[in-house]
Amino acid sequence: MAFDIEMIKAVYAKYPERIAAARKVVGKPLTLAEKILYAHLWEGNATQNFERGKSYVDFAPDRVAMQDATAQMALLQFMQAGKEKVAVPSTAHCDHLILAQNGAKEDLKSSLTASGEVFNFLESVSNKYGIGFWKPGAGIIHQVVLENYAFPGGMMIGTDSHTVNAGGLGMVAIGVGGADAVDVMAGMAWELKFPKLIGVKLTGKMNGWTSAKDVILKVAGILTVKGGTGCIVEYFGEGAQSLSATGKGTICNMGAEIGATTSTFGYDESMARYLRATDRADVADLANEVKEHLTGDDEVYANPEQYFDQVIEIDLSTLEPHINGPFTPDRATPVSQIRAEAEKNGWPTKVEWGLIGSCTNSSYEDLSRASSIAQQAVDKKLKTKADFGINPGSEQVRFTADRDGLLKIFEDLDATIFTNACGPCIGQWARTGADKQEKNTIVHSFNRNFSKRADGNPNTHAFVTSPEMVAAIAISGDLGFNPLTDKLVNAEGEEVTLDPPKGDELPEKGFAVEDNGYQAPAEDGSDVVVKVNPESKRLQLLEPFAPWNGQNITGAKLLIKAFGKCTTDHISMAGPWLRFRGHLDNISDNCLIGAVNAFNEETNSVKSQLTGEYGPVPATQRAYKAAGVPTIVVGDHNYGEGSSREHAAMEPRHLGVKAVLVKSFARIHETNLKKQGMLALTFANEADYDKVKEDDTINFLDLDQFAPDKPLNLEFVHADGSKDVIVANHSYNDAQIGWFKAGSALNLIKAQQKG
Repeated sequence: MAFDIEMIKAVYAKYPERIAAARKVVGKPLTLAEKILYAHLWEGNATQNFERGKSYVDFAPDRVAMQDATAQMALLQFMQAGKEKVAVPSTAHCDHLILAQNGAKEDLKSSLTASGEVFNFLESVSNKYGIGFWKPGAGIIHQVVLENYAFPGGMMIGTDSHTVNAGGLGMVAIGVGGADAVDVMAGMAWELKFPKLIGVKLTGKMNGWTSAKDVILKVAGILTVKGGTGCIVEYFGEGAQSLSATGKGTICNMGAEIGATTSTFGYDESMARYLRATDRADVADLANEVKEHLTGDDEVYANPEQYFDQVIEIDLSTLEPHINGPFTPDRATPVSQIRAEAEKNGWPTKVEWGLIGSCTNSSYEDLSRASSIAQQAVDKKLKTKADFGINPGSEQVRFTADRDGLLKIFEDLDATIFTNACGPCIGQWARTGADKQEKNTIVHSFNRNFSKRADGNPNTHAFVTSPEMVAAIAISGDLGFNPLTDKLVNAEGEEVTLDPPKGDELPEKGFAVEDNGYQAPAEDGSDVVVKVNPESKRLQLLEPFAPWNGQNITGAKLLIKAFGKCTTDHISMAGPWLRFRGHLDNISDNCLIGAVNAFNEETNSVKSQLTGEYGPVPATQRAYKAAGVPTIVVGDHNYGEGSSREHAAMEPRHLGVKAVLVKSFARIHETNLKKQGMLALTFANEADYDKVKEDDTINFLDLDQFAPDKPLNLEFVHADGSKDVIVANHSYNDAQIGWFKAGSALNLIKAQQKG
């Protein structure tokens, strides 16, 4: 399994010339993010001083990474692109479709039976088109990427919003939809609006119970779930250099929860140590040769307010452990205040489960620090009062942790060791009793805690914290437990305290693994046949979406006016629906079933203007489509936050929705809608959201004049005959309007391929 050393050499060879040219154009010192972006401009691009937040720019990423749930749709699209092989190094990772239920061995065996058809499809497509394949059980995509592929100064895109994890090794790594991945794998330019820049200065050094997770939990509380939208977050300062590479990865990973395009750190000794520990000494040596280009300029960090659009400063020496939630990852509470907050808000303080893992916190260091708390519990004759589960991040982490006795410590505390996979973090958790929908509390080291996400129960109050805090709270069984000050009573009735966690940044004996789960593709995949059974319930070959007819859309009806938070989980749920990620028609039966209808404040209940009756969203929309009636969706702020899943755009497109009109979009979802040939529009006046009525008929007045920087006018005809003309803004450029006219970006690629 090569990590493309020649590609890395080629990337670094461009840095001196590209950055020198950028300095002349920009006319000032450069941040790390700017250096990486300018170094990865698409060949032939004229170097210019791109306007942050406004200029659309073409880039040439170095590699692509795909997880199994999203890879299905990405590769189904790539199969239509007419290419014999991917143009850049690409990998597919089987980590989402493994249910956490009984423990690693049984769960992995069950997943191979339940999802074997999908795994076989991904394996054969990977083999045919030159894509590296990571088998089920190999590990969580972002941990595997950090261990094997991430490198300082590189640019990567991935079909998962937490692709940003690779910022822990100094990459600009960005989550995208599958159609964007197809562009890059097909050898085409990848387009991104040039991001604004947020600088986070870290001073001091962490101590005691504080961990890297608390940095991003604090930042999330400051910026909220939409404060990073359209921005790259760059961490710097003495505090940043004191963090481990995997700790940096944790911070970057959860940057997805503030809407950031990505987050990154400058190259330093911790990254070099991690590269050498993971058998990439030659990458560290190459990075050292250009290290002045792999971090921001000294002037930038000395006077950050002059170079960043926003600056935040956090003193690690005084940072307190945080517990964020419930129901949103930006509700940040220091541990010293959590009991009072719980009592004030009626949150259950009895903790039912403590879960450690996910792509955010499943490194060796994470398990090491959490196991030190578990060992104390064993030594001090404490038992967990909550159920306890562990998901190692990769087979390499699992094997090494097992060799070093870390897993046995957890097992001595009656923890269940689940598969090296996402598991409960993305709803792949067969939690006993979840169907009763009882009000309860869980704590985990994951990144997201939206309603229903972990176990499908809307009454599960999920809280996000560090692995060591999860261990402590699982032992106490009490959400309000503060290990910095509180005592516990052991089996002999003695009062005991937990000492601060200790752990190893890297394993003292080095990493080890017998089979890391990697499978290289065939040198020549031309003879590989990819078969999809037409009767399959899991996989379905794609049919091109119809192009725009060039006329105004008239007589459209309102499908739903979504109220409040509407994430991709609300638009296209995960959990049991993951099994349909490769079958567009079947998964469309979950379209918008989690969105709250503004008119009755219920989910999956909308009024049909064909019958006047209320019914499920997908069935109502299918009836509109069958009747030839176009529809639109209306939404609130930050519509489509969360996962990169393009199913949230493809499902309404497949079912016949023409446009989505909202107060504001999350970045990835807006792009996904554009790629699939839909209209992604925002209210010019947010107050016009209130003018949209349940029985409205909508007419586009000037879509036939669709052009960049020209708002669209939509006429809303109300049931009483009155009308409101609502002005809708958009961010489409000429190329993106071409996608809309062609019916999708993929349609345009195919047309261009044919010449």
